[in-house]
Parts: sequence; structure tokens; C-alpha cells
Amino acid sequence: MKKEMSSFDVRSIVSEMASLEGAHIDKIFHWGAGNVLFRLNVQGEGKRELFFKDKKWLYLSPSRPETPETPTSFATFLRKYITNAKIGKTIQAGFDRITVTEVFKTDAKYDLIFEMFGGGNVLLVLDGKIVNCLTHKTWKDRSTRPGEDYVMPKSRFDPITSSFDEFKNIFQSSGSDTVRTLATVVNLGGQYSEELCKRAKIDKNTPAGEVSDEDLGRMYSSLKEIVERVVRISEPTVFRVDGSVVDVAPVNLTIYEDAEAQIVQSMSVAIDSLLKEVVETEEEAYVDPEIEKLKKRIQKQTETVDEYRMEADDLKSRADAIYIEYQKVNELLTVLGQKSKELTWEKLAEGAMKIPFVTGIEPSKNKVTADISGLKVTLDYTKGIDANASDIYQKSKDLGEKAGRAKEALKESVAELEKKQKGFDKARALAASKVQPTKQFWFERYKWFITSSGKLVIAGRDAHSNDNVVKKHMKEKDVFAHADVHGAPSVVLKDGYAATPEELREACTFALTQSKAWVAAMPEGAAFWAYPDQVSKTPNPGEFVPRGAFIVRGKRNYEHHLKMELGIGEISYQGARKIMCGPVELFSGSEKYLVLNPGRGKSGRKSGEIAKDFKVPEEEISRILPPGDVEIVKRVWNEPVDQ
Repeated sequence: MKKEMSSFDVRSIVSEMASLEGAHIDKIFHWGAGNVLFRLNVQGEGKRELFFKDKKWLYLSPSRPETPETPTSFATFLRKYITNAKIGKTIQAGFDRITVTEVFKTDAKYDLIFEMFGGGNVLLVLDGKIVNCLTHKTWKDRSTRPGEDYVMPKSRFDPITSSFDEFKNIFQSSGSDTVRTLATVVNLGGQYSEELCKRAKIDKNTPAGEVSDEDLGRMYSSLKEIVERVVRISEPTVFRVDGSVVDVAPVNLTIYEDAEAQIVQSMSVAIDSLLKEVVETEEEAYVDPEIEKLKKRIQKQTETVDEYRMEADDLKSRADAIYIEYQKVNELLTVLGQKSKELTWEKLAEGAMKIPFVTGIEPSKNKVTADISGLKVTLDYTKGIDANASDIYQKSKDLGEKAGRAKEALKESVAELEKKQKGFDKARALAASKVQPTKQFWFERYKWFITSSGKLVIAGRDAHSNDNVVKKHMKEKDVFAHADVHGAPSVVLKDGYAATPEELREACTFALTQSKAWVAAMPEGAAFWAYPDQVSKTPNPGEFVPRGAFIVRGKRNYEHHLKMELGIGEISYQGARKIMCGPVELFSGSEKYLVLNPGRGKSGRKSGEIAKDFKVPEEEISRILPPGDVEIVKRVWNEPVDQ
């Protein structure tokens, strides 16, 4: 399963972002390690969500992600500068994983830049200077910090505009194998490098320098074919194996010929499908962040060692080439060395470029570049052939020494990883024997249950979440429920218009049992339900509506003689195990549940006992229990319970 977007994915998303041109920025959110969401008002379409997830996935989210109530300082800053700004054109920088979107305010034009490499970043740029950015970082050749000039990373091979000769030269000068050359130097990444090798029927492990012109031609043609389809005839595809998403791409890929290929309406939908699979996989995995960090360091160190060795080998080949064509090189250096003393730089350059194998000259630096034995070699024409060769050999030696030092550092990292891995394996074995929390869902910030027909019911925990339940989550087709008890929560039955009478009574039971009526240990009570347009925060003249409370106008549909009891049991929701607390009737067919009444003991001790029964953390139980004390009056259990 892929871990990040490819340049082809980015090109496809840029095409989709063309639909945002003319939209206005409504609100900006930022949360977690690197999630940034731009909520946009698109004329004729309503709101769209441009989501930058985990600082590496940029797409138009088909669904609305859960966003934080309180904005971070970064979100607040962006809101101040570009709220209500108009979106212009979006481009991909070359063929890199960078997008640049024009953002227009009345008094300024900004560039909103997303970088999907090197840890990822979001940058707001004005007149070439960084106004603010998500990640502050300094590299050898660029810095991403507020106030600094924004410098694009050095551009790499662009398969859209580059020629066959450039493609061929890369292979001729590469010291690596075919697939690595395609992945790194040709800028395709692993997925498309494998694809190109398969389409061209070339062994991916073949040394790049040994690939024939005919094979290079087939690879280049296949590359152009993929580029053409991505740019002009994009077919976003989700690849599944045994029902699970293993990859996505803007075109069909032959490397997944044994997988089920499903064409979807957009690359954004494809990425969303992949990320849902990733979330489920990650939630099941027990990951040590220090080990992940070490693995990334080892990968980077391995790449560094390979790069140093490749550069060292390349320089040695150039130095060897000088002696292979000793006479030609010696004559060139002798002629240019002599003429440089007699002619102006302009005349010297003019004469040098008439020599067939000379490809460039810099008289101000005494440098000439020539094609020697099929390699481009830069020489100092004020020095002799041995001195030039010695200089190049020395550079190769220096790089070889760097490679050696980098390899030693790599060995230390590998040893550290092995040590941590042993500790991790021991901790995982220990964790496996302990209780594990069930999968978490967004609605667990509220009180909740699932009705007999599978509808979601949510209720506030306090005044603040009472407001949120209604203002943020109650839609036109939902139903509002409430108990006539001071301190009762606001309850929303999702898709309540289609609810059965049983579900409406279940929602009312929940509204009553999650209120202070439970604390008072009332034997039974009543609650009502109403439609969304009956619920208002606007008081009548002379009235006051406190925080968390609402006014209900019109007919209230009461449910009477609601028993003060709840069930708590194990259910399956969206394929995941959950422990739910709700009306007892919901558990009638279950093999594993408890019946609760208001109690007189200490609820904390009961939550621990129940958590032990269901083998989940106590916090997970305490969050779903009603307010006050509970008493277990019935136990339905078809398996032994640990005591």
C-alpha cells in the first residue's frame, strides 16, 4: 500500500482543483500532526473541502472530516489573511509534488503552496516571501520560515517536457539499476518505475548503463503513454485484493493485473478510499513511533550511501575516460591553454565551440566541457592532463570516504533499530495480554447509541456539547428529543424522519435515562420528540435561553411510561467491535449484555467491573454510562467471565 502521493497523483489532483477556480475560502482548520482543511464556497456546488491530510495527501474530500472547535494559531493566522479570498488557478510545479494556487484578496495576491515531500508543508507566500508556513525548516539550499524568500526545490526530470535524449543520458550516466534510476533520477517513484519496466518488458534489476537503445525507446514510449493518459484521459482507479484497497492511481496499471480494478469518478475519491483503508490498518497496528523514525533514518542513510557511491563511481569513470582518449584530451588542453593566453574570452569561446566534441566552455573559470568516451567531462585547460585526472580522482576519493563514514553511521542506526525492535516485540507481547480499546468513532465525543434499525443517536454531555449536537449535527431530516427534566441532554436522532415508532421511543428513553432523572432514581418518566424547525435558540421577548438549552415551539410528541433502565453490551458497528449503552430492548437478541438500573453504590467501582467483563479500558465504559450510580440487575452472558 502506497505511503504518499506520486507526481502523477498530484498532476491528476491539480486537474480536479481547476473546478475550484472562482471559489471563496469560507473557513480554515488545522489539527493533529499535520491536517489542514480549507472549506470553500463553490458557486453552484455549495461547500467543498480541500483537505491536506498528514502533510502528504492533498485532495477534495468527498465527505466532511471532523474538525476541531478551537482553531490553532496557524489556522487563526490563515483565517486572518485569506478568509473570503477568491481562488484562482492551480498549477503543479514542474513534475514535482508541489502545487501552487493563486489566492486573491482585495489588496493582494497570495500563493498558497502545498509541498508533499520532505515531511510536507503548507505555505502562504506574498511577492515571493513566505508570510507563514506550517513547518519551519532549513535545508542546505533553501529555508521555509516566515520572512524568508520562497525558493522552489531544485527541479527534477519532467517526463512531460523532457526529450528522449535527456532520458537516454540519465541511463548512460547512472551507476544504479534500472528501477532505482527510474524511481529517483527520472523522478517516477517506485510504483511507476515498476510499471514502466513491466510495460517495456525489461528486467528491473538490469544495470542502467546496460539497457539497450531499443529498450530505452520502449520505456520512453511507455512513459509518454502514461503521461498522456494522466494529463488528457485520466481514469482514477482503485485496486483491491480480497476486498481491501492496496493502491490507487490516475490510470490503470499492469502491475496490478491480478487485482480488482475499479474506476471511480475522481482521484480524490480514490485517495479517500485508500486513506480509509490506511486508517483501519493503522488503528489495528501497534506502532512504536521511535522505531518508525529510526526506519526513516536508516532509509535516508541508505540512500545517502548509495548516492555517494554512485557519484564517486561516476567521477572515477570520467577520470578514466581522460586516459582512454589521452591524445585527444591532451591536444585539447594544450591548444586551449595556449590560445587562452593569446585570445579574448569571446574569441576563445568561439574557437573552442568549433571543436566537434566540445560541448561548453567558461573562459572566466578556465573550464571546458567535452564529450569524452560518451561522458561529459569538465576540465581546467590551464592544467595538464594528469593534474585534471588527479583532481577528479581526488573528488571521487573524497566521496568514497564520505560513503564510508555514512555507512558506519548506517551500521549504528541498524544496531539501534535491532535493540529497539526487541523491546518493541516484548512490549507488543505484553500489550496483547492486556485489554485493548475498541475502534474509536467521531460520535464518541458525545453520548450515543445505535437504534434497532441502525440509525445513530447522539446526546450532549454538557452545556457546550448540547449546543454542538444541535447546531453542528442536527440536519433537516433528523429528529430532536428531550426529557422534561432540568439538566437533560439535547438528543438528535439522525435520519429521524424515516424512524419507526420504536426508534422514536428509544431516542426518548435515552433522553430520559441520560438526564438527572437517573441520578434521582425515578422509576419511570416521559420525554418528547420534535422536528428540527421547531427547535430554536432565539427566545421570546423577556425570556433568556441559557447555554446548552433550546426553545421548542409547536407540538411536542410525548412518549410516556419510559422505564428507568439501560442495557450495556457488545455490538458490531461498521465491522468493528463496540461496547454500547442504550435502551435495553436493543440487546434482546444479544448473547452478551448487562441490564442497569439507578444504583446507590459508587459508579466508579461499577465501571471498572463492567470494563473487566468486556475486556476494555475502564475509561471507555465510564464515558458511556448514565450520570450517577448504576446497579447491575441482570447479566446475560454466554461465556465465562473473569473474576
